[in-house]
Amino acid sequence: MGAGALLGVRLPDLAAAPLTIAGEPVEIVITPVSAHTVRVTVVGVDHGRAAPVSGDGSLVRDSWGPPAARFTSLDRAAHVTAGPLTVTLTPDPLTIEVARGGRAAQRLVIDRDTGAFTFQTGDGPVYGMGEGGAQFDRRGHADPMVSGSDGYELRTHGSRVPIPWLIGTAGWAMYVHRPYGTFDLTSSDARFGPRDARGPLPLDVFVVASSEPRVVMAEYALLTGHPEMPPRWAFGYQQSHRTITKPEDILGVARTFREKKLPCDTLIYLGTGFVSSGWNTANGSFQFNAAVFPDPAAMLREFHDLHFRVVLHAVILTDTLSGTVRDGCDLARYDASRAGCYWDAHRADFALGVDGWWPDEGDSLDPASRLTRIRMYWEGPQIDRPNQRPYALHRNGYAGMQRYAPFLWSGDVFSTWETLRTHVAIAINAGLTGIPYWGTDTGGFVPTKELTGELFVRWFQFSAFCPLFRSHGRTWHLRLPWGWNTGELGPNEVSGHYGANPDPSALHDARVEPICRTYLELRSRLMPYLYSAVREAHDTGLPIVRALWMHHPDDPAAVSRSDEYLWGGDMLVAPVLDAAATSRGVYLPRGDWYDYWTEERASGGREIDRAVDLATLPLYVRAGAVIPMGPVEQYTDEVAHAPLTLVVYPGTDGRCTVYEDDGETFEYRRGGWMGLEVEWRDAQRTLSLRLARGSRVLAQGGRRIVVRVVPGHATREVLFEGRPTVVRF
Repeated sequence: MGAGALLGVRLPDLAAAPLTIAGEPVEIVITPVSAHTVRVTVVGVDHGRAAPVSGDGSLVRDSWGPPAARFTSLDRAAHVTAGPLTVTLTPDPLTIEVARGGRAAQRLVIDRDTGAFTFQTGDGPVYGMGEGGAQFDRRGHADPMVSGSDGYELRTHGSRVPIPWLIGTAGWAMYVHRPYGTFDLTSSDARFGPRDARGPLPLDVFVVASSEPRVVMAEYALLTGHPEMPPRWAFGYQQSHRTITKPEDILGVARTFREKKLPCDTLIYLGTGFVSSGWNTANGSFQFNAAVFPDPAAMLREFHDLHFRVVLHAVILTDTLSGTVRDGCDLARYDASRAGCYWDAHRADFALGVDGWWPDEGDSLDPASRLTRIRMYWEGPQIDRPNQRPYALHRNGYAGMQRYAPFLWSGDVFSTWETLRTHVAIAINAGLTGIPYWGTDTGGFVPTKELTGELFVRWFQFSAFCPLFRSHGRTWHLRLPWGWNTGELGPNEVSGHYGANPDPSALHDARVEPICRTYLELRSRLMPYLYSAVREAHDTGLPIVRALWMHHPDDPAAVSRSDEYLWGGDMLVAPVLDAAATSRGVYLPRGDWYDYWTEERASGGREIDRAVDLATLPLYVRAGAVIPMGPVEQYTDEVAHAPLTLVVYPGTDGRCTVYEDDGETFEYRRGGWMGLEVEWRDAQRTLSLRLARGSRVLAQGGRRIVVRVVPGHATREVLFEGRPTVVRF
């Protein structure tokens, strides 16, 4: 049988030879997904029945409605209308072209012998493909798509989280759902090669035809899901610990943060096995180490009294994981490869007051197992705390992981300037692959002779503008904000391992702590801006760390820039990436920009040279932006309903939505949130405030708002009670 009698299809000759891939009869199915996306599926046919496409958990649904056409034979070109898209199939070579408005967006040419296919990269950079791997533009590289620490250049690029989602800035995107395979982008005719033990079928590819960045990211969210909302405290500073031998080791750190008034929300503890003495008794154990936590419940209460959250390291000891936390567990037949049993092992510690988990390792897990594990750490805590958003920090993942609000860090990287330079591009591509909550080990995990107070400061500044702001690494006292001015290394965690500790002469650097304080406090003040970007990610699929391309797709210099990024939609971050730097070249995209530190205005569409000292990370704010800010807090929500400050950067009209909720629960799903729609009219010099539909003012008695227009210090203060309000300057 040829194509079915479906609308919009020119039928081939029914007597044509059957379509085959790798010697197997196949059916090609063309399914419209949206106005921008079409699904191309090639499945085997056995005795006239098409094989199903098995899922791996990455897609939000199995089906997007009836297909537009099916083909089991093809003797000449066939044209399929899929909404506003046109799909053209030709038989020799077997080619499937997706076009919009007469312009081809993508062309897949399938090798009938192997099931491999070529596709066009176009004349612009290719982004995405997960965390790690060769950066920044994926063109020019072959990628085996190997997950974990052995994926690609661990020292500088970190762990690999390969995700077969590619964005072509020439006007296309593509998600290869099935099979798993490799990509070779070393020529304009890029190649996907199946690498699946089950063979090259089914082939299941989603092709997006759009050159609009917001549309492209929305289509990925349509396919694999929107990011869930983590708790707000997860976006505060997180301090990791390694070797700990007695309670004073950790209580002393907690008290020092509060005594020094250095903002910090979370304390993270590594397990025994990776160090000689961690929070638990052995690698993978859920039993507290009595030498460190003699009374776990009492110590957890003390941390909570100091307003810290506590996160514990956990290691998976199986190579597969399946099922859900709701499956239950027969303790007589305990099976750690079942999510119901494995989660059950966490619950006694969780009941003591543990706030979150740090699931490590898992490189050998297949994509479905990785997603099962991530889902487990989202759904498991809700069994016992159904109205509390969970937190988990993962090392592995896959497409669709964002549906369970995981944080991801880049693994055991080395403390070098090259690593820091590389990680800016890694952050951008991770965000473009639907991983909005990403970060790295501040300072690098493995110390080298390049690790100095200067490198730590520059990394700290970068991390302050990553969604995950966490310090972690061997010789861990040097990852404390005050650790570079004690004259001591603390526990020597390099002995017997690769790496090298810094020279002792470097341990009296009084510059480090005050600079760390500056960026801890800035992160705290920018929490309203950051948390609003988190909600935008939840609603739209847009990342928090954004390629300049996302807002400037028609600016070639911006599209190719890999050493700076947008933080949300309105702040440009240009980390200093070289030792002993006295200046930093910054490309300002088209339009006007303000230097955050000096509030001086500069025209964009050009490269500028920004003078820097050690304390300076170049930050720019686009003209027309309204940046919501709060007070400096030692932990999130320290000051209940503190005045919200709106800082206006004039020069053109602008708007934003400030998002607030309780930061902890799921009440926002039931109307417990406030959306403040803000509009700046530059010619009239007025700022309009309006309540977003479906939201309400949460602060009893109204929301106090202070407005400032830069440059200058004059302010206006208003009480917003939900009615439209205009502030005039």
